[in-house]
Amino acid sequence: QVQLVESGGGLVQPGGSLRLSCTASGSMLFIAAMGWYRQAPGKQREMVAKITSGGTTNYVESVKGRFTISRDNTKNTVYLQMNSLKPEDTAIYYCHGAITPSTAWSPYDYWGQGTQVTVSS
Repeated sequence: QVQLVESGGGLVQPGGSLRLSCTASGSMLFIAAMGWYRQAPGKQREMVAKITSGGTTNYVESVKGRFTISRDNTKNTVYLQMNSLKPEDTAIYYCHGAITPSTAWSPYDYWGQGTQVTVSS
């Protein structure tokens, strides 16, 4: 069973920084891509940042220049460094992985449990 476990959320003042981590565990053949999504109250879940196995990254426009996604393939871990945080970044952040488990031949979508990020003074 593949699992994604997140850590690093919390309360921070506007302009502050946080780093989120997400580690994939279980029997896996290949991790094609990992990323972060967020969902604020009353809003739809949106993609924040994602990174492929080859290191290609994509960001939602609102976080470009402030957030950086990276991954450590040796640890099956993806990070989201969030700087210059704004109140509008407040949301539950979910880790996502496109992962082929050892029992399959194609990738499935896996999600973490979510971690709360609150930006407030």
